[in-house]
Amino acid sequence: MNALRMLLAGLSIMTCVAIYAAHAQSSDECLSCHGDRSLSTERKGKQVSLYVAGEKFAGSVHADLGCESCHEGFDPYAIPHAASLTPTACTTCHAEAEFEQFTLSVHGQANVNGILHAGCAGCHDPHTVRRLSDAPPAERHTAAVEMCSQCHAEIHDEYMASDHGRAVAAGEPFAPSCIDCHGEHTVEHVTSDSAMVAKRNQATMCLSCHLDKEEVRTRVGPAAGFVAGYETSVHGKAIHEGNEAAAICSDCHGSHSMMRGSNPASLVNEQNIASMCGRCHGDIERVYAQSIHGEALSRGILASATCTSCHGEHDILSPSDAASRVSLRNISHEVCTPCHESVRLAAKFGLAGDRVRSFEDSFHGLASRGGQTEVANCASCHGYHDIRPSSDPTSRVHVDNLAVTCGECHPGANANFAKGSVHVIPTSGDDEVLFFVSSAYIIIILVTIGGMLLHNAMDFVKKARRHILIRRGALPEPHHIPRVYQRMSLNERVQHGILVLSFTTLVVTGFALRFPDAWWVAPIASWSPAVFELRSLIHRIAGVVMITGGLYHIYYLVAVPRGRQVLRDMLPVSTDVTNLVQMMRYLVGLQQEKPQFGRFSYIEKAEYWALMWGSVVMGATGIILWFDNTFMGLLTKLGWDVARTIHYYEAWLAALAIVVWHFYWVIFNPDVYPINTAFWTGTLTEEEMSEDHPLELERIKDREREEELATAAAAGEGKQ
Repeated sequence: MNALRMLLAGLSIMTCVAIYAAHAQSSDECLSCHGDRSLSTERKGKQVSLYVAGEKFAGSVHADLGCESCHEGFDPYAIPHAASLTPTACTTCHAEAEFEQFTLSVHGQANVNGILHAGCAGCHDPHTVRRLSDAPPAERHTAAVEMCSQCHAEIHDEYMASDHGRAVAAGEPFAPSCIDCHGEHTVEHVTSDSAMVAKRNQATMCLSCHLDKEEVRTRVGPAAGFVAGYETSVHGKAIHEGNEAAAICSDCHGSHSMMRGSNPASLVNEQNIASMCGRCHGDIERVYAQSIHGEALSRGILASATCTSCHGEHDILSPSDAASRVSLRNISHEVCTPCHESVRLAAKFGLAGDRVRSFEDSFHGLASRGGQTEVANCASCHGYHDIRPSSDPTSRVHVDNLAVTCGECHPGANANFAKGSVHVIPTSGDDEVLFFVSSAYIIIILVTIGGMLLHNAMDFVKKARRHILIRRGALPEPHHIPRVYQRMSLNERVQHGILVLSFTTLVVTGFALRFPDAWWVAPIASWSPAVFELRSLIHRIAGVVMITGGLYHIYYLVAVPRGRQVLRDMLPVSTDVTNLVQMMRYLVGLQQEKPQFGRFSYIEKAEYWALMWGSVVMGATGIILWFDNTFMGLLTKLGWDVARTIHYYEAWLAALAIVVWHFYWVIFNPDVYPINTAFWTGTLTEEEMSEDHPLELERIKDREREEELATAAAAGEGKQ
């Protein structure tokens, strides 16, 4: 048997020698030996396979070249040929420029032993090499991943478990493989500034798929604006400015382990975001972990707020940026409100449902909604990352710490600042005192304004019917002497003008604060933001003007003879009640003649004394609200809230009374429409006097007759 084997081996060798001697060694001839799977040899103590798969070689890009194009040094007399053939450099065929790129890559660099980290044959098997650019995308990606896995096995396993790897395995045509992110012949180390995955270039590389390729963007889900937000974020700007410590895509999503946020293993999963952000913001993470939000999240309550819930994800901006969600202007409305106003979350976790509304209705909330940025917001009191429940002794809003917390904005804050509810709605009933005050005012407003509306409606109908009858000739048209009588002196008209101007300014600026989102406020703010920002200053100036005018009016009533007469005529008397009853009987048709009024009827007297009372109340409560630090320290937080509640409802009562009562009598009253001009001219016609002040007209004429008689008597005595 051994002899037979030697004979066959000898014949085989002789056959190869004959082939080499007769031909130029074609590929088929080479494969007649190297196509044997069992062919192998030992080199330097290692078993090396010399097998070449003929069918794969036939399909490679080198098949047209033949073996002899790359393997040189055949010796037809060698058995079977020279043990070592001179390799042909790849650059013989491949472009020099492309090879130069490779030599600059991380693979083209030699190690300490002078051996390339990965030569051409390390990635491209010369016998089976194909053009990946000609293969379908899915096949090309799979081939690239398999090729890289030969050296990067651990990274390969991590990558294949990622969403990118699973997409490649599933044959997704746009799934990224190793070469899509790292390049092919130009693979550089991640620390290289020119590497595709370098810090300064990585966002551009990732966005080239997630933003620029619609097929990828629609599969992944987030909108283009959301994805592109990174470029203008605080992180993106820092990277562009050369800050290598700023976060890039892989810092948050991982390098080879990218997964959707819904995956519990993902770095951007709700439960992992804080620790992920903590890689850069460690101090903040430790504070957050002890907060009510951090503790809830650690217990698996995914609805609790984490870093991205407040700061955003790709579009994170600096808190000093007015467009940032956590800026002073936006944090309460954009960050805290969505969760704490949620009916679902309130029901699920027992959150107080009125916290947002009570803040928005507070001075702080209203000022913030009006555009002020220096006013306290949610974080000013509760903190940012260290938010704790008010029952926690370490909480900023614990009752023992409120004076210190309030003192950050209100110098000199004392224990009285903590006496009273912080989040309070007067009409909710949570505080008995505020509920009583607000309820009492609501009843007063409804009864008073309702009574005014009823009274004026009846008067309007009565007078309108009379005017219609006069026009139809059913009633004679009254005729009066074209004469006027003084109703208001210049002094009184100036006082009235100052009152009108200051009162109107107070109403507009006051309700602009209380209703910053109202349809009539928005145009003012947009038309002149500077003026709107000065609203509080204008309001206070108008308040000072009105109080000063009121003090002067008191002086006028006491020190000036005409003023003293005004005061005497304005004092309520019993006939005012009688006149009111008679007037109501007249309006409903139970009495034919309406009551006769003197200089001031119950209509003017009611309005005048209501104005005097309202001015005192509004002035006093306004001063309390203005000097909040002083009066909150004296009256407690509850006392300040009572003053604020009175100020608000008294403003409604005064404004409605002016519109319903005063405007009717001087504008919409059919006898004076379109306006009573006494405020400007200081006079009334005899017709107006006869209609509204007949007793005063009679008194004036009696006095004139007496003066005429006295004059005539004096003239007669002079003749004698």
